[in-house]
Amino acid sequence: MTQHQRLLIIDFGSQVTQLIARRLRELNVYCEIHPYQNVTDAFLQDFAPKAVILSGGPDSVTREGSPRVPDNLWDMGVPIFGICYGQQVMMQQLGGNVEAGHHAEYGRAFVTPAAGHRKDGIFAGLSDREQVWMSHGDRVTELAPGFEVIGTSPNAPFAITADESRGFFAVQFHPEVHHTPNGKLMLENFVRMADLTGDWTMAAYKEEAIRKIRDQVGDKKVICGLSGGVDSSVAAVLIHEAIGDQLTCVFVDHGLLRLNEAEEVVTMFRDNYNIPLIHADESELFIGELDGVSDPETKRKIIGRLFIDVFQKYANEIDGAEFLAQGTLYPDVIESVSFSGGPSVTIKSHHNVGGLPEKMGLKLVEPLRELFKDEVRALGRELGLPDSFIGRHPFPGPGLAIRCPGEITREKLDILRKADAVFIDQIRKHGLYDDIWQAFVAILPVRTVGVMGDGRTYDFACALRAVTSVDGMTADYYPFTHDFLGETATRIINEVKGINRCTYDITSKPPGTIEWE
Repeated sequence: MTQHQRLLIIDFGSQVTQLIARRLRELNVYCEIHPYQNVTDAFLQDFAPKAVILSGGPDSVTREGSPRVPDNLWDMGVPIFGICYGQQVMMQQLGGNVEAGHHAEYGRAFVTPAAGHRKDGIFAGLSDREQVWMSHGDRVTELAPGFEVIGTSPNAPFAITADESRGFFAVQFHPEVHHTPNGKLMLENFVRMADLTGDWTMAAYKEEAIRKIRDQVGDKKVICGLSGGVDSSVAAVLIHEAIGDQLTCVFVDHGLLRLNEAEEVVTMFRDNYNIPLIHADESELFIGELDGVSDPETKRKIIGRLFIDVFQKYANEIDGAEFLAQGTLYPDVIESVSFSGGPSVTIKSHHNVGGLPEKMGLKLVEPLRELFKDEVRALGRELGLPDSFIGRHPFPGPGLAIRCPGEITREKLDILRKADAVFIDQIRKHGLYDDIWQAFVAILPVRTVGVMGDGRTYDFACALRAVTSVDGMTADYYPFTHDFLGETATRIINEVKGINRCTYDITSKPPGTIEWE
């Protein structure tokens, strides 16, 4: 991506650093997140950023050995924007002062322009009283030379500071979070003042990615583990557009998919895209080994182990394959070069192709590794995938196995599949599908007493789950009406033999997770 104007985000360990990148990508600005330890003088020279943003973080600049940036950063002549800890680093390194403790401020605050300060620059287009989100324990008590206060809040007299002659701006709050409603506009103002034109588009990305795939692969063959999800599907279509029949997809059907899902995936890729596809129906193998297993981590390990074995078996039938395609996304890349500097974290213990490159001696092709989930969907549209497919809710690698707490049986999976289909049908009929991040049914490991007609039943209970989210990192339950829930429960109980009770899960994330296991 070196031909694009590039903005560098230096990460000091904030939990919301990814949100900065998301906001900038929405403005068509290409940016990358790098942990502060990796940002050396040599890195800065090689990366050649057009602008830099310093993230928040949990440390205190008053602590000896706390995170810093190279002193050469300040002399690069590029605009710099510091957020929370980033503001404090800027002040401390440039000659100001920060005090620790006694100044903690968390939650909603209101920022106004400093007395006599004009409403342009960072404040362009904003009101005289802007809601922001504070989350800090230290605060600036003395400005570095050349800086002035341009915005204040009741508890933060240095809420917004700037040295406009050098293009340095800093805020004590977090403009990247949802609770700063006009934070995106502040970042947009910085982008404008940094003279970033916003040349990051999916049309440009598609053409560049196709060129990179061709350069990397040459005339060699590529195999792609197709799960039927959005990420692997977009990766497969993109690679096929680049190298055609040099790509073969292997779709491992583990018998834990939603109703009719295997048929839909196979039909789309074989009939609509004419992509070489091996449909490996190994449902009997997977469900046989999972039969009676109740421990969730054991389920995941069984599925992961079998997937690798099955995928390798079919991949070995493809002569001359030297590359393995994965739908790795940018959040996975960020996590794998963790802020703490420790070894790469395990993104998902059930990652579909985990361990395969080493085991098979294949090189990786990861054409989506610079994209967030919403950008993958935009790329899918650019490639012509139908909205009905690229707009699908996320689906976990272990499939229905982790929506079946307790022992897995064929009977429970069949019941779950039918109940889930009714729930999703209800959501679509009420026009709610696109408002919801993820929705599904979990079949519970309990049976309950019921009455149907003149008879007594003793069947399974199920839980409906639907959440709203931006990226799956946090989530809240969807506020269905009682009429909707009542109608849905009635349909499931009437149409799905084996369920006589429905509940609705209203747990947020945190403290819960989206999935049940």
